[in-house]
Amino acid sequence: MYKTYLSNKLIKILSIIYLIFFFSLSVVANNESKLKKLNIPDNFEISIYADQLNSPRQITETEDGYIVVGSKNGDKIYALLDQDKDGFAEKKYVIVSGLKNPTGVTYHDGNLYFSEIEKIWVIKEIDAWLLSNKENDPKVEIYIDDLPSETWHGFRHIRFGPDDKLYLPIGVPCNVCIDPQTKDKRFAAIHKYENGKLVMVADGVRNSVGIDWHPDTQNLYFSDNGRDWLGDNTPSCELNVVTEEGSFYGFPYKHAKNVIDPEFGKLISGLNVDFVDPIAELGPHVAPLGIEFYDGKKFPKQYHNNVFIALHGSWNKYNGKSGYKVIMVKLDDNGNYISQEDFITGWLENENAWGRPVQPLVMSDGSMLISDDKYNVIYRVTYNN
Repeated sequence: MYKTYLSNKLIKILSIIYLIFFFSLSVVANNESKLKKLNIPDNFEISIYADQLNSPRQITETEDGYIVVGSKNGDKIYALLDQDKDGFAEKKYVIVSGLKNPTGVTYHDGNLYFSEIEKIWVIKEIDAWLLSNKENDPKVEIYIDDLPSETWHGFRHIRFGPDDKLYLPIGVPCNVCIDPQTKDKRFAAIHKYENGKLVMVADGVRNSVGIDWHPDTQNLYFSDNGRDWLGDNTPSCELNVVTEEGSFYGFPYKHAKNVIDPEFGKLISGLNVDFVDPIAELGPHVAPLGIEFYDGKKFPKQYHNNVFIALHGSWNKYNGKSGYKVIMVKLDDNGNYISQEDFITGWLENENAWGRPVQPLVMSDGSMLISDDKYNVIYRVTYNN
């Protein structure tokens, strides 16, 4: 009887090991199949840095090389580590759980900041905790409280600027409207957190989910998602630059460079404000999210100080989906727009998207990571001479 019990237990253990092994092989095979669908310039390679994630969104790197990733639909913040330096993060640690839409993460001066819709939190000296035995939960402290609770365009994207201030866009809770931002000036704008309060940096911004600073000029650039329901081919989504804090970027009166809103455009004549046009129109409904200047040393010179943008992809176009790719916008030495070109394509096949890029991140080693909240992976892009 005892021998029979041991035999049955051994069979169960072996069965579990077999299933795990078989599942792992299936995941690897599927990843390799998907990667073959992606198109990337010559001499670049793309691989899977981390898989089996839950809707990964913003990503950041700590000083000790941990990659921290937020989540759109999950409730956890993870730290990933490529311990053996083979290009795949085999270690995954839960930093915090029980969160609500923890999409935004950013690392600054040894501390990890992460967002929920209404709050920004901080864990000080995160690397020390990650290097510990992790038996105790890290100490989590509130950094910003009482942000707007609306979930429509409510996912927080956060990042520190060259001035050591935390910046965060707050999207408007609608497709197109004027009342929310009239009643609460935090809506439809990008802010920095200074001396315990939000200071508006850019106004008239519908929904930005990507900000970064030019490595030389230090000017703030941001993506902005165009409004819906004016047809398949208008208006275009945008790339903008802030050369003067407090500038107005048009929403809801005007979209892109010359699309006057059919409802609110009639109010323009009564406004006493200068409109700032985008420096680049990225295409209608492409949904630009994370942006990243390449300031590493591994990519060829023609990629340096240019901005990479993840086009998450259209959700309501009737004829011909758009986006679902990563593009590069070329700028001159002063940060002015020159042109744009595809960098990675292939997530969209016959009007079906199997992946949706979210956030590029230049790692300290010069390679680039890109999160994908549909295929639930993080890719790694490298260049081989």
